[in-house]
Amino acid sequence: MPETRVLRVNPTEPEKEVIAEAAAVIRSGGLVAFPTETVYGLGADALNEAAVRRIFEVKGRPPDNPLIVHIADRDSVYLLASEVPPAAEELISRFWPGPLTLVLKRTELVPAVTCGGLETVAVRMPAHPVALELIRESGVPIAAPSANLSGSPSPTTAEHVLRDLGGKIEVVLDGGPTEIGVESTVIDLTVEPPELLRPGGLPLEEVERVLGSVRVPESARGLAAFTGRPRSPGMKYRHYAPRCRLIVVEGDPEPVRRKVAELVLDLRAQGMRVGVLALDGADYPGAEVVDLGPRSDLKKVARSLFTAIRKLDERGVDVILAEGVEESGLGLAIMNRLRKASGGEFIRA
Repeated sequence: MPETRVLRVNPTEPEKEVIAEAAAVIRSGGLVAFPTETVYGLGADALNEAAVRRIFEVKGRPPDNPLIVHIADRDSVYLLASEVPPAAEELISRFWPGPLTLVLKRTELVPAVTCGGLETVAVRMPAHPVALELIRESGVPIAAPSANLSGSPSPTTAEHVLRDLGGKIEVVLDGGPTEIGVESTVIDLTVEPPELLRPGGLPLEEVERVLGSVRVPESARGLAAFTGRPRSPGMKYRHYAPRCRLIVVEGDPEPVRRKVAELVLDLRAQGMRVGVLALDGADYPGAEVVDLGPRSDLKKVARSLFTAIRKLDERGVDVILAEGVEESGLGLAIMNRLRKASGGEFIRA
């Protein structure tokens, strides 16, 4: 495998020659990491079984974990899905392009390997000029999970991609940091009522304004281990995780700060190096602190989350303590990521 080529690209007005070079790699069965509005994706021709299998191999991803198929125009969903119910069409008209993935019954055009062997396909239309131009120029739908090693924090910069996958893939399109910072919201429309499989960049409240009732299982909140065959990325229990231990402290802000301060002292007394994912500029003497931003700006918190986890991991801490947020708006996605990164180690302050 030759050295991974990094192609810098303007995120708002991508250069045609750069996109053409990356698209040629996709058409030839290669792998290209590219920015979306959520995180960086690891792309391959979704209809090329051999190319898709390389995604699983490079990431170390279990073969039963389905991929999301990215498209560049709304009509393409009818090639991939055998049934597009009125609810799906309403969501598409309101939220595509954007951070919303719909799980629908698939057509025979989509290889089973792309869908983790399921009879459903997960589809979305990203809201990023680079992603859209890459799909259009490639002339095929692009299967793309996050461009990281399976289970590790998702990449929000090209540098993150290179740390995980450098030397394993052909091209990284470097379009700078991503805007949202957490993956898309995934809604399963093959069940009644529709079910939230993964909270993400589109708040559940926005989806409910269209669909009304949406089932939210405990596993989608990160409060319970998912059992059975995953119908969407992000359903496995330990996910988005650093190499070190991570503990989430939940509750109202003041009790959370007191509990985190107490845990910092206890863990340091055990000889551990402690990192803290803090909010509202909270300081914890004796700990490596990364401030995610204010609770009043969950967009900033979400955008900072995976970078902050990676930063503390790279500093060599033994354990990370994370302050929790309220589960409304983007808070549901943030808490899902933190709880899954902890592998179930969360406490109430």
